[in-house]
Amino acid sequence: MKASDQFKTAIENYLSETALSDTAFASHFAKESKSLENCINYIFGEVKKTGLCAFDNQEIYDIAVKYYSDDSILAPAPISCKAVVNQPVKADLFTPATTPQNTEQKREVINTPKTLQTTLTFFDL
Repeated sequence: MKASDQFKTAIENYLSETALSDTAFASHFAKESKSLENCINYIFGEVKKTGLCAFDNQEIYDIAVKYYSDDSILAPAPISCKAVVNQPVKADLFTPATTPQNTEQKREVINTPKTLQTTLTFFDL
């Protein structure tokens, strides 16, 4: 298994931030029996078990937290796979949103002849 540096960094940053804000998790994260490489192998193993190929960031982060928090999880076997990390595009308030090339809408004007009202209403009386 060879995870990209970007994937490793994303997982490591999330776990470090979580350890800073959660003292209970910080003790788990500091265990010498756990490592980032084994955590990534565990993530890939859990993903493979599901049979799915796309996950939300938080789903992956939750698997990483579970690896560090659960003492019964030992060093998993490496898995051959590829991970892709997509970074969200930051909004730019000064650049107009992209639009499809063919955005012209055809408008059809329907000319309906105005008919004279032949029926009297209550207000016409």
